[in-house]
Amino acid sequence: MNVQTSSMPQQDPSATPDPRIDARTRRGRLQMLLLLLVCASPVLFSYFTYYVIKPTGGSTNYGALVDPQRPMPAVQLVNERGESVPLASMRGKWLMVMTDPSACDETCARKLFTMRQIRAGQGESRERIVPVWLIQDDGKVDGRLVDAYNEPYAGVRFLRMDRAAIAQWLPAPQAGRIEDTIFLVDPLGNLMMRWPTDPDPKQVSGDLKKLLKYSRIG
Repeated sequence: MNVQTSSMPQQDPSATPDPRIDARTRRGRLQMLLLLLVCASPVLFSYFTYYVIKPTGGSTNYGALVDPQRPMPAVQLVNERGESVPLASMRGKWLMVMTDPSACDETCARKLFTMRQIRAGQGESRERIVPVWLIQDDGKVDGRLVDAYNEPYAGVRFLRMDRAAIAQWLPAPQAGRIEDTIFLVDPLGNLMMRWPTDPDPKQVSGDLKKLLKYSRIG
């Protein structure tokens, strides 16, 4: 019986590797590393805010960190034009969030004024901040509030959201109400900080200045 030998050439183990293959391998590994970094960025940002800003007691910040962070729920809002929009559409900016019924009392008006002044005090960085009033019902808002706060310079967004959904997302302070405070949401959509009732505007502004300085997102 004749045994046919393979005509396939045998690889020479001493042959020099093709540099083009090595370059493709390195490029592929680099692309994979960059993809992993992009996917991990929310986690990395969470660690940044915790260890750089530090929680109360740590204590370089005025506001208290919300731990664990709460991502935006998948709910719809009603905007100023009566259109339904997802809450997630607000991602990409730093959000100062308050909530009250449409019948805005003195405390509610003071929070609106505080948010407007804090945003204006950030100078050129104010465009990175969006104050938001989550209105808890369908009632009519006083036209004077609209004129004072819901305009380009003040930049307060008047958005309606069901109060039950708001209460599930925004944690009330101990022995308090969700209406008692102003919250901060990061550009990734995580609820991350809560300021005390009737906050000191200078200290709130200090927290924001620090975040805007060290963060390149939003």
